[in-house]
Amino acid sequence: MRENLKNIFLFCVFGLLLGSCQKKTTWDIQEFGAVANDSTVNTKAIQKAIDACSKAGGGTVLIKDGTYTSGTILLKSNINLHIAENATLLSSINPNDFVPIDPFIDATGQYRGQCLIGAMDVENVSITGKGTIDGRGEKFYPKEVKKTLQRLGIKEKKHDYSNLISKNNRYAVKKIRYGNRPFLIRFVRVKNSIFKDIKLRQPAAWTLHFFQCDQFLVDGIDIHSKANRNNDGIDIDSSTNGKIINSHINSDDDAICFKGTSAAAVNNIYVENCKMSSGWGGVKFGTESMGDFKNITIKNCSIYDNRGGGIKILSVDGANIENIIIDHIDMKNVDMPIFIRLGERGLSYRGEEQRPVGSINNVKISNINAVTRSIEDSRIKPPAGIFITGTPNHKIKNVSIENVNIKLPGGGTKELKERKVPENEFMYPEYTKFDGALPAYGLFARHISGLKTTNVVFELSEKEERAETLFVDVNE
Repeated sequence: MRENLKNIFLFCVFGLLLGSCQKKTTWDIQEFGAVANDSTVNTKAIQKAIDACSKAGGGTVLIKDGTYTSGTILLKSNINLHIAENATLLSSINPNDFVPIDPFIDATGQYRGQCLIGAMDVENVSITGKGTIDGRGEKFYPKEVKKTLQRLGIKEKKHDYSNLISKNNRYAVKKIRYGNRPFLIRFVRVKNSIFKDIKLRQPAAWTLHFFQCDQFLVDGIDIHSKANRNNDGIDIDSSTNGKIINSHINSDDDAICFKGTSAAAVNNIYVENCKMSSGWGGVKFGTESMGDFKNITIKNCSIYDNRGGGIKILSVDGANIENIIIDHIDMKNVDMPIFIRLGERGLSYRGEEQRPVGSINNVKISNINAVTRSIEDSRIKPPAGIFITGTPNHKIKNVSIENVNIKLPGGGTKELKERKVPENEFMYPEYTKFDGALPAYGLFARHISGLKTTNVVFELSEKEERAETLFVDVNE
C-alpha cells in the first residue's frame, strides 16, 4: 500500500513537472488587464497580450466572455487572434485611438489608413472564431466625431498627407478630405493569413483590406457593413495568391472589390460560393486601378439587391486586366448586371508616377442568370443589361459572353434609340456617368475588338422601343 502511494506521488510530481515544461499556447487578454465593460478602452491590455505571445514565438491571443472596447491593435507574426462565440471586439469611438498604417488617398480623394485591427510586414497571421468585430461606424460621421471630441475635451490628431496626393488630381471630388473613419481590418504586406468564421460588423469605412499581401484565405466569414459611407466588404488591393470562399457579404458599398492603389499587380485570386449584396457593386475591378489584375476566377456565387452594378470590370488608371473568368453567377434585383470600362483617368497613388493607359484582354463571362431592378428602383431609367466601352484610342480586346439570360423591365423610347452616348474617358468610371439611359436595352458595346457572344438572351416584361443590341466600332 505504501509503495502504491509512493508511485502515485511520484507520478503526480512528474505530471506537474511535465506540465510546467509545456510551452504556453494561449494568451487570454483578461490576464493582461482587459476588462469587459462599456467604459474601459482595452487597447494597451490587448496589445500587451499580442506582444507577449509574439515574444514567446507565437500562439493564440484569446478574446472571450464579453465585449471589449479598443483602439488600434497590431498583430505580429505567428499569431492567431481568436474571438470566441460569446465575445465582441468593439471599436472605440475616440478618433485619436486609431493610428494609420501605410496611409494613402483613394480615388474619391479621401485620406485612408487608420484601422481597428492592423498587421504590417509580418507573416502567419490569422483571425478566427465565431465571435464579432464591430466598428461602430455610425459614431464616425463628422457630427458624431465632433460630439465625441467635445465630450472628451480633446482635439483631433491629424496626420500629414501632402506627399500622398496625386499629381494630376483627378479624384472624384477635387478637394482632398482628411478621413477619421478607420477601416475594420487592414493587412499590409502580410504573407500567409487566414480569416475563418468571424463576424465583421459596421465599420466606419472599408471592412477587410489586403494591401500587397500574399497567400491569404477567407473562409466562412460574415460581413454586415451598412453604418457609414464607402464601406466596402473585402478589398483585394495589389495582392496575390488569395482565396475567398463560403462567405456572405452585405455592404452599402462594393461587396468584393479588386483594387490597385499601387503599381503592384493583383494576381491569382479565386472566389467561390459567396453571397453578395451591396448598395453599389457586387464584384468590382477598380476604380483604383493602377496595378494589373490578372488570373482571377469568380464562380458559383450569388449577387442580390445591388443598386450599383452586378459585375464591373474597370481599368482607368493603367491596369492591364487579363485572364478573367466569371462563371455561374446568379443575380436578382441587380442594377446593370455587367459593365466593362477601359478609360483614361490616369490617377496615381502614394506619390507614384502616372501609368500609361491600360488594357482589358481575355475576359470570359459565362452562365449568368440575372433579373434587373424595376425602372423605379434603377439608377439609370430605363435600365440595360450589358454595357461595354473602351475609348476611341484604346480598344477592349477579346471578351467572351456565353449562356447569359437577363430579365429587364423594358420602358425605352424611340428617342433613346437615337441617343449618342458621350465618351467621358477621363471621368470616374461608372455606368451612371454617361448622362442617361443607353440606346440599347440588352447589350451596348463600343470600341472593342474580339467580342464573342453565344446564347445571350434578354427577356422583357414591358414594351421596349430601343434596340436589343447596338455595336459601335466593334470587331467580332
